[in-house]
Amino acid sequence: MKKLASLTLILIMVLAGMHGCSSVPITGRQQLNLVSDQDVLSLSLQEYNDFIKTAKKSTDKTSTAMVTTVGRKIADAVEAYYKYVGMESLLSDYSWEFNLVDDPQVNAFCMPGGKIVVYTGILPYTQNDAGLAVVLGHEVAHAVAKHANERMSQQMLAQYGATGLSALLSKSSSAVQTVGQTVYGLGAQYGVMLPFNRKQESEADHLGLIFMAIAGYSPQNAIPFWQRMSQQGSATPEFMSTHPSDNTRISDIQKLLPEAMEYYTSIWGDGTNTAPATTAPANNTNTNNQWHF
Repeated sequence: MKKLASLTLILIMVLAGMHGCSSVPITGRQQLNLVSDQDVLSLSLQEYNDFIKTAKKSTDKTSTAMVTTVGRKIADAVEAYYKYVGMESLLSDYSWEFNLVDDPQVNAFCMPGGKIVVYTGILPYTQNDAGLAVVLGHEVAHAVAKHANERMSQQMLAQYGATGLSALLSKSSSAVQTVGQTVYGLGAQYGVMLPFNRKQESEADHLGLIFMAIAGYSPQNAIPFWQRMSQQGSATPEFMSTHPSDNTRISDIQKLLPEAMEYYTSIWGDGTNTAPATTAPANNTNTNNQWHF
């Protein structure tokens, strides 16, 4: 019996590998992806629309404008990078939207397809545009790295197993809908989306540093932001609930900074250039600038 179970598990993993593997841009990590982008985007848009209908949008015009401005710069940076590496088609179904919600939770999220929500409770910790860029770079990274697809694929594999293998590999909409109700939920039990695992959170940190760098925000701002987040007291905020420990996270980010700073300095030099983010200045004489957006 154990041998049969083992063979079944191997079969599932082999077929899943054949039909549903993809790699994350920049990191190159192989991930399980058994669901179609269309199914995930349709489901996430439905959940997002349900959420935003009842959410209390902030009336603070200054903070709302900051979220929109920084978010748009991060989105432009992502689109520029994907165009540069010839993968812009992967973002063809994305429609960016930025909202600031009046809620004391220290949280933010980005749904697949580019629907971004920031809670006012996190603004005391972001403090400025650069701090907000750390958060938005991280959240946008979750979306473009298709962490939700991966999460749903893992849920499908665990839920259906061998008995539902055919539905699993056919990427059936009904199967996605069923599993999606576990991943997405708008009740008190789940919040907006179940937290990603630590591997995905660390990957979002990695990608987020690079996206904010391309957008014109120094990645060095990530360290003080996460230091501020770590000094909140005993209660762990939702934004950090499945993240690596504070010290581990800051240590990991410090190791990633040289790579992210290469992107930053190759585009923006010493950071004093005021040209629009993700657009290399026309008169830029920096011979190390390999970007042509």
